[in-house]
Amino acid sequence: MGKIIGIIVFVLNILATVNLLKSGKDMGKKILWIALIWLLPGIGLILYYVIGNK
Repeated sequence: MGKIIGIIVFVLNILATVNLLKSGKDMGKKILWIALIWLLPGIGLILYYVIGNK
């Protein structure tokens, strides 16, 4: 079960990163969000979609 959750989080991280790279944010904010998403996989992903995806 843990392996499936890991794969789901990994795929969601990739989708969030692609979404972020296509956004109109400046490069500094993109780099910070990407670092947050990948260094804190679950929490960073949630924070990006709640706070950063505006």
